[in-house]
Amino acid sequence: MATFSATLLKSSFPGFSPLPQTLRRNHFYIPSIRAVKSTEPEKEKATKTEEPSTKAQPSTPAAAPKPKKPVYSMKKGQIVRVDKEKYLNSVNYLSVGHPPYYKGLDYIYEDRGEVLDLRMFETGEYALVSWVGVPTAPAWLPTEMLIKVFLKLS
Repeated sequence: MATFSATLLKSSFPGFSPLPQTLRRNHFYIPSIRAVKSTEPEKEKATKTEEPSTKAQPSTPAAAPKPKKPVYSMKKGQIVRVDKEKYLNSVNYLSVGHPPYYKGLDYIYEDRGEVLDLRMFETGEYALVSWVGVPTAPAWLPTEMLIKVFLKLS
């Protein structure tokens, strides 16, 4: 019978190098990217002729005014409830597909909800509401269907 012997060298396994990881050379090639001047001078001339007509407006982005912060109708941390009539007639309720007079959502009308975040979307102002003491996920609801709850301090 023929015998077979294998010789393993340390150089054939780069992970078993006697040098520490920090002293090894990185063998990965990282391609470099460099900018190249445009080869079409006609387009550059066309843009240069258009610039004088727009001198009235600042062309630098740093000079452009910053967009105003949106003014929200509520604050973060505000305690709210959901208006039952507005919610039952909304797209939000109809999209869930609950049967009429579904009792599983009564906590949003009766319990306290806390506004966690406010955002302006294309369809209006929405609030992320989490209900206190109810183990459910927070929900994005339009602020027009929320009722502010004022706590009485005695």
